[in-house]
Amino acid sequence: MNEQLKLVVIDYDSGNLRSVAKALELADVIPILSENPSDLVTADAVVLPGVGSAPAAMDALKKRGLAQPIRDYVASGRPFLGVCLGLQIIMDSTEEGDALCLGIVPGRVQRLPPSVKVPHIGWNNVTFNGNDPMFHGIPQDSFFYFVHSYYAIPAESGGIIGTTEYGVSFCSVYTVGNLIATQFHPEKSGDVGIRIYKNFCTLCIEYKNKQKHHNRLSSDTRQRNLN
Repeated sequence: MNEQLKLVVIDYDSGNLRSVAKALELADVIPILSENPSDLVTADAVVLPGVGSAPAAMDALKKRGLAQPIRDYVASGRPFLGVCLGLQIIMDSTEEGDALCLGIVPGRVQRLPPSVKVPHIGWNNVTFNGNDPMFHGIPQDSFFYFVHSYYAIPAESGGIIGTTEYGVSFCSVYTVGNLIATQFHPEKSGDVGIRIYKNFCTLCIEYKNKQKHHNRLSSDTRQRNLN
């Protein structure tokens, strides 16, 4: 187990935390389940899971004083993974209850079309756009487990690295910088889902090591300047 990586799973009573925690343990990381905003300040990585209603999730985050700390955390550039509802509520707004969301990623959330049965529950394939490190070791068009009635529409399509068809072609994986979010549930998706978590944790460790190296170089430079 990698005990040097402080990975925080945000607990706000809107996610299947135990399943996410178990999946992360299988990825060789012991997560911290926390609703304390101060844990985000010192976190190396953060996972924002979520199921249910976006307006209720936003209310829960605000009640716990987590909304702004999440925005601040993502702005810091450290690795962040949103899962299912965690992809939707990073957008600007959702038509579900006409609610405002976190506004981290420009975009909106819309209900799946009436031509299909809602909610979308079960296995569906994800088409990868490009060779993002999050897909390392995962075959193209692999099947993942979905449970949702709404889908995110990011304003910038360049960050859409995975798409799925269900009445409409929708964004099922989005990334910008060190922010990554999936509409599906990796923790319910068998081996390929565990691989998503493993790939995320690998990215987290690489980022932390790069930061250590950068800080060491900065410290050496300051020391030379003092001398």
